[in-house]
Amino acid sequence: MARFGRVLSAMVTPFDADGGLDLDSARTVARWLESHGNDGLVVAGTTGEAPVLSDEEKLSLWAAVAEAVTIPVIAGTGSNDTAHSVHLTKEASALGVAGVMAVCPYYNRPSQAGLDAHFRAVAAATDLPVVIYDIPIRTGRKITTATLLRLAREIPNVLVLKDAAGNPGETAALVSSAPEGYEVYSGDDGMTLPLLASGAVGVIGVATHWTGSDHQDLFDLWEKGDVVGTRLVNSRLLESFAFETGDDAPNPLPTKAMLRVLELPVGQARLPMGPAPAGLEDRAREVLANLERWRDAFPGRPDRQPG
Repeated sequence: MARFGRVLSAMVTPFDADGGLDLDSARTVARWLESHGNDGLVVAGTTGEAPVLSDEEKLSLWAAVAEAVTIPVIAGTGSNDTAHSVHLTKEASALGVAGVMAVCPYYNRPSQAGLDAHFRAVAAATDLPVVIYDIPIRTGRKITTATLLRLAREIPNVLVLKDAAGNPGETAALVSSAPEGYEVYSGDDGMTLPLLASGAVGVIGVATHWTGSDHQDLFDLWEKGDVVGTRLVNSRLLESFAFETGDDAPNPLPTKAMLRVLELPVGQARLPMGPAPAGLEDRAREVLANLERWRDAFPGRPDRQPG
């Protein structure tokens, strides 16, 4: 069994009508995700609008969600400021979370030596498992396989990679050389199937907010060796993957629209991400209806609610 389970959502952060952090709604959403196929949650990541959350908001959010659910909660403590990342990691580690996630420092584009030192500093600030998040399209810097392997071999609590680099061949090379117990999660919904073939153990997703049970189907079939069945489930999810982000409605706007359609109290996104464009909730209803038709096309499959 993967350390944090197979299906995790990078959870959205609910805001009230005035844009304030809504902790009661965060608890509600977290419990709903737990009951709809999610094995774990990442809180205050990019999908959770971490760049527009204050430290106080992040700390209260981590504590509230960790208390609300029985599944692992991973705190997104990383930034492009090492000292600040260390501070938040220390604070989060006292709040009942199961791990911390450290994104590759963005915008300032450190050298590989700088990235190595940054992640070592974060890992030294906690006894919890550290998830390194590699997403070069957002950060402007790829963490090389050599750097990832060095950290995995030398730092005992650097145990997981969230991989959104889009290179399954390089992921396979990493998995083949990584120490026992090191795990890779897909960090890009559309790349989960090829990353499974490369050795990934799960997904930290976005569409998983409403496709958690479908993802569980995907992993069940994969682990049984049913490649054709796995591909069919993946095909069922492609429209959801395409919906989750775009130029006119970037992540997390579509996910928040989908959750509003599902009558979950998430509110709108804070600027600069919001507001949602007109028609987004109508499109969410179309995606959900099409997903239900796909689900109904599998005879003998137990009925499940969206998610």
